Amino acid sequence: MLIAFNKPFNVLCQFTDRSQPPRATLAGFGLPPAVYAAGRLDYDSEGLLLLTDDGGLAHTLTDPRHKADKTYWVQVEGTPSDAQLQALRDGVQLNDGPTLPAKIERLDPAPALWVRDPPVRFRKTVPDSWLAVTLREGRNRQVRRMTAAVGLPTLRLVRASMGAHALGDLQPGQWRQIG
Repeated sequence: MLIAFNKPFNVLCQFTDRSQPPRATLAGFGLPPAVYAAGRLDYDSEGLLLLTDDGGLAHTLTDPRHKADKTYWVQVEGTPSDAQLQALRDGVQLNDGPTLPAKIERLDPAPALWVRDPPVRFRKTVPDSWLAVTLREGRNRQVRRMTAAVGLPTLRLVRASMGAHALGDLQPGQWRQIG
């Protein structure tokens, strides 16, 4: 079984949380029993999370050797220069080594997304922009670290697709079986 789930902001990609007070988890969304996340999506990120009951499929979906692209819609603070975009395309140096080259596109207009609760901070004096960032690797908080490394802090991050699977019209907290 394969499930596409639109993970809301501030939800853990697991079914339990031992912190006090406990944070929201996948357990609150009526997902089928015995599925688990194929990969991760940070607590403060949103969008497509694939869940499965098949360990081999989970490995195929997440192992970089299978070269499944992951595309994120990223709202950044500032207006990216051509040099900043090229640096992201070439790969940037992070504290755990250089990233692989990424596919980077400006999104204009911004993607039509649901309203986030709480909303992204807004500053009248600082513009923001949207980028589509496509990666083939998946390091911890990689997109946020990459954009920060080129001077474009991430304000909002939404995973739009993973391999052949796309978020589509799923709203936060909704899921559908896709396989």
